[in-house]
Amino acid sequence: METFIGSANRGSISTGYDVENSVKMQTAGTSSEFFNHNISSAGSRTKGTVSMWIKRGDTGLLQYLWEQGNTDNDNGRIFARFLADDTLRVGGGSTVLLNTERVFRDTSAWYHIVVSIDTTSGTANNRVRIYVNGVEETFFNIRNNFSQNDTTGTNFQKQFVGLSGVDESSFQSFNGYMAEVVFQDGVASAPTEFGKFDDDSGIWIPIDASGVTMGTNGSYMKFENASSMGAATAGHAFSVQNINQNDQCTDTPTNNFCTWNPLWVYATQPTISEGATKTVNASSDWTGAKSTIGLTKGKWYWEYKALNNSSLIGIQTDGESNIAASGNAQSKLSTMALFLAGEVEAVDAGGSRDDTGVTFTFNAAHTFGIALDMESSTQTISFYQNGSLITNGGSINIDGLADKTVFPFNAVNNNTVTVNFGGYTANAISSAATDANGYGTFEFAPPTGFYALCSKNLAEYGG
Repeated sequence: METFIGSANRGSISTGYDVENSVKMQTAGTSSEFFNHNISSAGSRTKGTVSMWIKRGDTGLLQYLWEQGNTDNDNGRIFARFLADDTLRVGGGSTVLLNTERVFRDTSAWYHIVVSIDTTSGTANNRVRIYVNGVEETFFNIRNNFSQNDTTGTNFQKQFVGLSGVDESSFQSFNGYMAEVVFQDGVASAPTEFGKFDDDSGIWIPIDASGVTMGTNGSYMKFENASSMGAATAGHAFSVQNINQNDQCTDTPTNNFCTWNPLWVYATQPTISEGATKTVNASSDWTGAKSTIGLTKGKWYWEYKALNNSSLIGIQTDGESNIAASGNAQSKLSTMALFLAGEVEAVDAGGSRDDTGVTFTFNAAHTFGIALDMESSTQTISFYQNGSLITNGGSINIDGLADKTVFPFNAVNNNTVTVNFGGYTANAISSAATDANGYGTFEFAPPTGFYALCSKNLAEYGG
């Protein structure tokens, strides 16, 4: 079972090597986002390594991380994918090679996953190896080893990132973020080629992989070039499918941004997509989403867009889940929360509402900013519409939450809401404003002294 531990990579304020960009990937039927490459020169069919940093956007779904080879048998195909039970599998065309006992459900953290293949090894258990955050996985509920010197799908026919070419018709592609993707041909590498344990924190962090051996069909993608997202720092480039400059992100293993957490359970769940920044609900029941990051101090800023007034946006306290019970969500709130739904209101733990009298309209032309001040002597939450503070009630005293951990949240009813915590957003951004530290990409500049919800800012201001 997944354990949420302090050594998980949720970003570091100082690593010695900063990863600047990642790519957001999404399952969307025939518009699913992935990379592919046709192999033209023969490579090693017995040795290879795939290394990638990934951050999941949702759980409970079959999702491919990568595949090599395009012939559906054990000698012509090898892949890594998450299963619907959130275990990780490495398999061939017909044989499961390794299937972890461990599950991977932490959507708040980045995982570094290395699969190392060497069928020439005299030790059967060393012919396919999985490393997660620098540590070799050793507990599997299924294990089948290649025979010595077996031919595999490594470096054969085609390479895919985020999808399977064999299973492409079902579009079981990856949802979330990827960074520092490396394919090596003819080399079975240890994870220390790509990362190290931080001396101070003990967290597994990235290192520059530019010097690793690529081989004939190797590639190192850092997603630095927004106009050419399949470009490679070393080795061959990949073709992009439904990926463009808008999918370049600053949410990375060295600066981890807030997203929605699909593990919070509500009465009804929305559809969470677009790197866990978009919530959709087509029903009349209220659905809820709460963030991966909880806050106890600091001054923070984020933005929303919603298509109509069936929206609640604001904050909710730790441990409360019933913000989205069926019926009137405003009377079902189980804790103090603040929200906008055509008017600015406060709701206390008993469901009592304090209407400020401020009204407005949600629509696609309006960007709503939230400035959460948990640092000042009077703690407040303030609401902005298209960069301007909503006056005469747009700022509310929240001193009653001084001893609470609070989370950004939204709830939707027959509506679509997109959030921008700064690392990625599906919203079109025209101004690309950042906070004072240069983090985040927002439509409107955060108010002075307020910062994007990311790990580097949290390390400095979050206590």
